[in-house]
Amino acid sequence: MDIMIKPIVTEKATKLTEKLNRYTFCVSPEANKYQIKALVEQLYGVKVVRVNTAVVRGKNKSRWTKSGLLRGNTSRWKKAFITLAEGQTIDFYSNI
Repeated sequence: MDIMIKPIVTEKATKLTEKLNRYTFCVSPEANKYQIKALVEQLYGVKVVRVNTAVVRGKNKSRWTKSGLLRGNTSRWKKAFITLAEGQTIDFYSNI
């Protein structure tokens, strides 16, 4: 499994964690739910109940420079919402 996974720690993601025991991760766009579930269980040693995914589309960007207007876009990525079993938690700040 060579898929990228990194936690998203924002206010909205933290509220999901507190209310629904649901954690948010940024994962590789080609990863499927079964691979994401197996990787989270292996990395954090928790029991995953449900995995929901959403593909976040890239945004168009432009800026003015000396040579004129430069246009481009950001790449798309996949967001995974991981629901853990009752009583299970993930501590992102233990390594700090």
